[in-house]
Amino acid sequence: MSEKQSPPIAPGVCIPWEERVKEYPKIMGDAKVVEKVWKEIDSLAYTYVWFCLIAS
Repeated sequence: MSEKQSPPIAPGVCIPWEERVKEYPKIMGDAKVVEKVWKEIDSLAYTYVWFCLIAS
């Protein structure tokens, strides 16, 4: 891939966890729980965006 191209984002994801975790300071706890919650909330956002597009 060239520098200008980013890897494709998987279906059902708005902001991948791998990108989002870079913005956090060191996670002081169970990082797997934080990742799980982020992925669940992100998938809800993805579903909401699709709902808005289809409903209008």
